Amino acid sequence: MTQPAIQALIKKYRASPLKKKDVLREVLQQSALLGLARHQFFEHAAFYGGTALRILYGLDRFSEDLDFSLLKPNAQFNFKPFLEGLQREMYSLGFQVEAKAKKKDSPILSAFVKSNTLKLLLTIEEEDAVPKGVHPEEKIAIKLEVDTNPPLGFEVETKLVLNPTPFHVLTYSLSDLFAGKMHAILCRSWKTRVKGRDWYDLIWFITQGVPVHLSHLSCRMQQSKHLAHKEELTYQKLTNLLEEKIGKIDWGQAKNDVRAFLNDPKVLDVWSESFFLELITHLESC
Repeated sequence: MTQPAIQALIKKYRASPLKKKDVLREVLQQSALLGLARHQFFEHAAFYGGTALRILYGLDRFSEDLDFSLLKPNAQFNFKPFLEGLQREMYSLGFQVEAKAKKKDSPILSAFVKSNTLKLLLTIEEEDAVPKGVHPEEKIAIKLEVDTNPPLGFEVETKLVLNPTPFHVLTYSLSDLFAGKMHAILCRSWKTRVKGRDWYDLIWFITQGVPVHLSHLSCRMQQSKHLAHKEELTYQKLTNLLEEKIGKIDWGQAKNDVRAFLNDPKVLDVWSESFFLELITHLESC
């Protein structure tokens, strides 16, 4: 049986333009965070990435994954007990989910929280409100990733999450969240794919007046070998790198990547090389 807190959260989404399956995913994301918080996960790790921006700061785009960073490197970190606790908490909220870690093959630990889409929709909606065409065996999944070898030089803060019931999470400061996003923009390797979501988030940071933390960005770029050890990253060097990157982007592909995550895709009409070159003249650093 779904708990009243979950029913109240679903009620808040009634007027949302999000599709029902997207609403379900967001409810699962926030419930998973609650499960982790109740099992002291945030004594070891901080929440960051696009979903952190959406849940904690109101970023107006949908996001799929939950990304975390350990507070200090620990190659032996065991995610399993926290996943087991998450699964128990979500069960107590009325969600039948399976939380399972993938075999570790890099410093990034990956796990998935999965459940049957139709059954979950039926727990939060009346039967006649469930969208047609949902296959009985369809699965909904949330991906969780934990960086066990994080670059240092970041600051953290505690933020209150109100739903499904008030709880606290630990997260990067906004300037360090921006540094992580800037690293993704400059250094993420997607071959021929362009992750427009990163560029959408860049717009958000700049329009919010958030400065990028150059020192933490330097640590990230040194770790990924995009900056030489002890090489200084100046504001001028950063803007030069951005200008070079902007000139190489296929903005049509970038728009296509992010369009499905937006309530109003018309905001993409302004996207172009000249737009982003002008945008970064407003970039601030600290």
